[in-house]
Amino acid sequence: MPLYEYDCQDCGAHAEILVRGQETPHCPACEGTQLQRTLSTFAVSTGTGSNADLTSSSCSRCSLL
Repeated sequence: MPLYEYDCQDCGAHAEILVRGQETPHCPACEGTQLQRTLSTFAVSTGTGSNADLTSSSCSRCSLL
């Protein structure tokens, strides 16, 4: 059961959603189904091999952590 990150096209919310089988994910904020899967921050690699680089990102979502 993979965990994906989505942006809701209806309300603009961002969420991590656990997807089971072939079920259609729903936005937890508005229950909409117009979701676009986004690149997970864990899937992004800097290529330097240093874990220190993971904390310096230009992603606006990362600053919320």
